[in-house]
This record gives sequence, structure tokens and C-alpha cells, in this order.
Amino acid sequence: MTVAAALLAFSVAAGLLTITPGLDTALVLRTAAAEGPKRAALAGLGIVTGCLAWGAAVALGLGALLAASTLAFTILKWIGAAYLVWLGLNLILKPRQRFDLDAATAPAGDGLAWMRRGLLTNLLNPKVGVFYVSFLPQFLPHGVPAAPFIFLLAALHAVMGLAWFATLIAATRPIAGALKQAAVVRWLDRLTGGVFLAFGLRLALERR
Repeated sequence: MTVAAALLAFSVAAGLLTITPGLDTALVLRTAAAEGPKRAALAGLGIVTGCLAWGAAVALGLGALLAASTLAFTILKWIGAAYLVWLGLNLILKPRQRFDLDAATAPAGDGLAWMRRGLLTNLLNPKVGVFYVSFLPQFLPHGVPAAPFIFLLAALHAVMGLAWFATLIAATRPIAGALKQAAVVRWLDRLTGGVFLAFGLRLALERR
């Protein structure tokens, strides 16, 4: 895989992942509706900062590991592939029937409280790190240094997140209304599940 092909494939997969509703989307939407766009933007900035912190940790750890050991690469590849296939099958076979905006409560305090809430939402969620470990390495082209390229992918994901949060804030009511429709949530879950399943199978068959 060339660098250009890897970036294109990652952009498609990460873009779909970004717009699939989850706790981050709920936090930004609810904060925008209840507290205003400024505080929602701070919450989104905190979320993205948390993603970058996880991305840096994964990039540094994986970069050293993948450079040092072919066995470690093989083990990580199979664990990552199994995790992505499991996620994909669950989203396809058991899509959510609703998306609960009330699941994300807004914190009280000054403006930075919203940024801290977004930051801690990610930093205290080990699933973000596990997902990055599983997802990012499969877009690493052969012969490219692992650590800087994996962090570049995490940074691209962060930029997509900022763009999506800005869209959410600008169009809070219509987007929130659409995400409350069961058919929309099921469609997004199944589509994302199909992408995860495809990339998990591809990762399992990939040769270093």
C-alpha cells in the first residue's frame, strides 16, 4: 500500500467512524443545545485533545514494538483483526434502536469545565486506546516509520472530529432530530460495522 492509498483508505474509514453517533457526539450536541455553542466547542476541543493524547501514546508504543519484533507485529495483527471483526459483527447484527442524547450530562462550572469533561471522556476511556491499537496500524505502508505515521493518522482523525463537532454545533436541532430516528441510527451502525468487518478481515490477511 502506498502512502497516498493508505491516507485515502484511512480518511474514508475514519470519516465514517467520526459521524457514527456515540458519547462524544452526545456530549457536544447536548452542550450546544443546553449551554450554547462556545461551551460545546470547548467540549469538542477537549475530546479531540484526548484523542491526540491516545494517538501519541499508541504511536510511541507501537512504533517501538513493531520496529523491534516481527512476532509482536503478528500477534498484534491477529488481536486487532479479531477485535475489529467482533466490533463489526456486533454493529451489523445488533444495531442500536435509539441514540440517547440525555446519556451525556453537561458539567457545571466555568468554560474550562466543558473542555475538561471532553478531555476526560476520552482519556479515561481505555476503549479509545484499544481501538487505536487495533485500527491505526493496518494503514501503515510498508517501509514507512511507524510512530510518526500512526500519529499523523490520529491527527487526521482529530481534524475530522473538529470539523464534525463544528457541523453539529452549527446545526444542532436538525442533526439531533435525525439522530433520534431509529432507522438512521441502525443504518449508521450497520454501515460502520461493515467497514470494521472488512478492515478486520483485510488486516488478518495482510502480510508485513
